[in-house]
Amino acid sequence: MNRKLMDLWVGIFVVAGFAAILFLALRVGNVSSANFAETYQLNARFDNIGGLKVRGPVKSAGVVVGRVTGISFDAQTYEAVVTMTIDSRYRFPKDTFASILTAGLLGEQYIGLEAGGDEKMLQSGDAFAQTQSAVVLEKLIGQFMFNKASEGLDAK
Repeated sequence: MNRKLMDLWVGIFVVAGFAAILFLALRVGNVSSANFAETYQLNARFDNIGGLKVRGPVKSAGVVVGRVTGISFDAQTYEAVVTMTIDSRYRFPKDTFASILTAGLLGEQYIGLEAGGDEKMLQSGDAFAQTQSAVVLEKLIGQFMFNKASEGLDAK
């Protein structure tokens, strides 16, 4: 092989390597899942969001129907306000229930939507009437330990 052909092949492999690294970086950063379809915005208020993060998935029946776009704190009600965008192909009734769930035992947290039976649909800018906060593992363990300790004191 002459020198120019060898340099061409090395260049092709270098470009392919950079493309692979860029692809992996986009997948890890969830940027490649950007959807340019029409969306509408919904809000939800939670007492505790746990480890929910911006760009976290919003799922209904296990299907990703949207993404978390913002998380803020309401200083008057002392609640977390979560803003999410939902793909406009998916419409949800006004009495839809939003809860923060965990994928697996220690997996990522996401918002799960359980559709209600109301005939009226949520519109852009609406808020969920019913929400359930994240289950915090540390709180559960603390309650369990406290209950076991009080059982031991009652037995004496």
